[in-house]
Amino acid sequence: MSRWKLAVANAVLALASFLALYPVLWVVKMALQPGQAFDASPSPIPDAISLEHFQAVIGQVDGKGRWLFGHQLFNSLAVSLATTAVGLLLATTAAYAFSRFRFEGREGLLDALLLTQIFPGVVVMIPLYVLLDALGLVDSLAGLVLVYATTSIPFCTFQLKGYLDTIPKELEEAAVLDGASPGTIFVKIVLPLARPALAVTALFAFMTAWNEYVLAYTFLNDEASFTLPVALKRHVGDYSADWGRFAAGAILTSAPVMALFFALQKHLVGGLTAGGVKG
Repeated sequence: MSRWKLAVANAVLALASFLALYPVLWVVKMALQPGQAFDASPSPIPDAISLEHFQAVIGQVDGKGRWLFGHQLFNSLAVSLATTAVGLLLATTAAYAFSRFRFEGREGLLDALLLTQIFPGVVVMIPLYVLLDALGLVDSLAGLVLVYATTSIPFCTFQLKGYLDTIPKELEEAAVLDGASPGTIFVKIVLPLARPALAVTALFAFMTAWNEYVLAYTFLNDEASFTLPVALKRHVGDYSADWGRFAAGAILTSAPVMALFFALQKHLVGGLTAGGVKG
């Protein structure tokens, strides 16, 4: 490639990167800009820098003296980690069964799992609320995990099944000849080879539970039991909005997901490109 073509390509990539990052930079500007006024300036650079919005969001307490941000951060972490664990635990075995075994009704079950992904969560919000109310799980983290798991498990199953299909069956057949049990094959051969797919699936399941707002807003009533996305909405009311605190809360809410993404970056690339044979 000639120099001028390389320069043009780099310029286009730089422009595309700036356009993609501009909304993020503008949110950072709003979070760092002191005061409550909405700054409509197109410049992403703040006129002054202050951490007052972050301090207000992190230090917020309710009438009972409870540290709201600490409770809400714990709630988001607990719900997201529990949803990810339940999704992976049940979906891994289900995906392995769909990938390796041929049984009556297999195609119908796969179609049924796919059908559950067609409808958004708000469609089943009322039935879910009725069920949680009957179980006494409204306004509880356990109920929220149960709701999120209903969408997490089908997605995780399809995600993992596609990867398990790429793992050669000959590896398992060789292990059988060596006397390995089905459990040993699954734990010591299949799961290590599927590690990239497990990382990708875990990240998507975690992000889905972490970012979900509508169902959490519907099923949670106590402010101390809110997750971070629900708490974030509290900064924008019907007649007024605290955009500085909203931007600071958005950054604090996004930070754990970004950290997890970078921590799993190597596995994410492997999950998208690697096959089942290592060597």
